[in-house]
Amino acid sequence: MKIAIDVSPLESGHKVRGVGFYLSYLKKALVSYFPEHEYIFFTNAHEIDKSVDVVHYPYFDPFFLTVPFIKKHKTVVTVHDLTPLVFPSHFPAGVKGNFKWQIQRFNLHNVDRIIADSIASQNDITKIVGITKEKVDVAYLAADEEFKPLKNQDQRLKSVQKKYNLPKEFILYVGDVTWNKNVPLLVKAMRDIDMPLIMVGKSLVSTDFDRKNVWNNDLVEVQKIASQNNHIHMLGFVPTEDLVVLYNLATLFVFPSVYEGFGLPIVEAMQSGCPTIISKEGCMPEVGGEAVQYFHGYDLGSLKAAITNVLNSKSLQKELSEKGIAQAKKFNWKKTAEQTLTAYKKAINA
Repeated sequence: MKIAIDVSPLESGHKVRGVGFYLSYLKKALVSYFPEHEYIFFTNAHEIDKSVDVVHYPYFDPFFLTVPFIKKHKTVVTVHDLTPLVFPSHFPAGVKGNFKWQIQRFNLHNVDRIIADSIASQNDITKIVGITKEKVDVAYLAADEEFKPLKNQDQRLKSVQKKYNLPKEFILYVGDVTWNKNVPLLVKAMRDIDMPLIMVGKSLVSTDFDRKNVWNNDLVEVQKIASQNNHIHMLGFVPTEDLVVLYNLATLFVFPSVYEGFGLPIVEAMQSGCPTIISKEGCMPEVGGEAVQYFHGYDLGSLKAAITNVLNSKSLQKELSEKGIAQAKKFNWKKTAEQTLTAYKKAINA
């Protein structure tokens, strides 16, 4: 196959995590594991010649025109999630946003295949876009291989602990702060838990944002609660090599999100051997399997009970660590690349 893949997100500020992470690793996996195919990586659709068999747009935004209106080739689009459309009251689109969504929705009907990050996301895409499930392929993501238990690396652990002035024991959160991330529930739970919370994510320490925008309500609330609790420490963005160490140092990892396309930090934590607590909502059970401690996503008491339960049991921490490492092995980039190639072949034969 001659495959053209849009790599423009790598040049537009998305390089490190999110779409950029997905694209970088997918690109590497396709070329490494399936070199028999010809790959063309483009940033401008005009660069695609007629001999290309399939074009892949590895990102989608419902409120921006990311899918071409006129399709000249067999086309595949990755829709990681439709969070703002699943919870419209928490992510109001406005008149312009809704207009663009109608165009994007029309464009999705015209593509040959759609790739989703999870079955939960697949279900929402078919329901909201109004297409058959048969047109949407699921390709799970995977974590960077750097995430692993660090054995006999005491100096590295101590160095990062000193760099961020970390306590001996702490709970870790990694991620953004939008409504679906459910972060206010976590910081509220910490009022009654005698353990420091270390929070990683660029937006956590952001000051240059519109505080009146409904999309930022949770960020405003979380920053306010954190400022009143000296047990909560926000590190902001952390490079991958340090994040690997944080997962190894943490007593447990809590990811309270109620909706994700996939939930990559869950795999990062499990792969690092960090006992993990997640909600029962959305795609989270697909990722966590039987290797995590669950709580009811909207219930503060349930979250506090789950955290306390794990904190109070060394044997449970050990069990979750071992099960997490095994569960994380189910996700790898070779498998993601294989599933993506399957979608390409289906598109060509559509």
